[in-house]
Amino acid sequence: MQLRLIVVGKIRESYVGAACENFRKRLRPYYSLEEIEIRPADGSDPRQAIRSEGKRILKVLSPDDRAWLLDRAGRQLSSVALSRHLDEVSRSGVSRLTLIIAGTYGADSALVKRAEFLWSLSELTFLHEWARMIVLEQLYRAAKITRNEPYHH
Repeated sequence: MQLRLIVVGKIRESYVGAACENFRKRLRPYYSLEEIEIRPADGSDPRQAIRSEGKRILKVLSPDDRAWLLDRAGRQLSSVALSRHLDEVSRSGVSRLTLIIAGTYGADSALVKRAEFLWSLSELTFLHEWARMIVLEQLYRAAKITRNEPYHH
């Protein structure tokens, strides 16, 4: 199964970029990964930014994409539960799972409706670019769990 990550914004901090690259490399034996960065909208009007970013994200989604949206109102999963969810999607014959990290102000209602699953990383608030790093790390951890492989060795 291919994984695709659609993210609003670029990574600015070098340490976050290095961590993301580390997890991309670790993921390669398990999943094909594509990342698409969407240009953030002007933040002077948060509601307009949400709509604008949502439209740009929807343009790169294919009708047959299985889409998960990261959203603070979504369901929190343990790493084991995430691995089970990913395995179920993979076994269902889906060729590509797209995970979406919307912009700083949140996700447009059209994105929420389009998503098959809303995933919350935590009740905590993270820096926006950390969300990408955490998602990549959790995808790698889930792959290790699914295959019953040690993570730290």
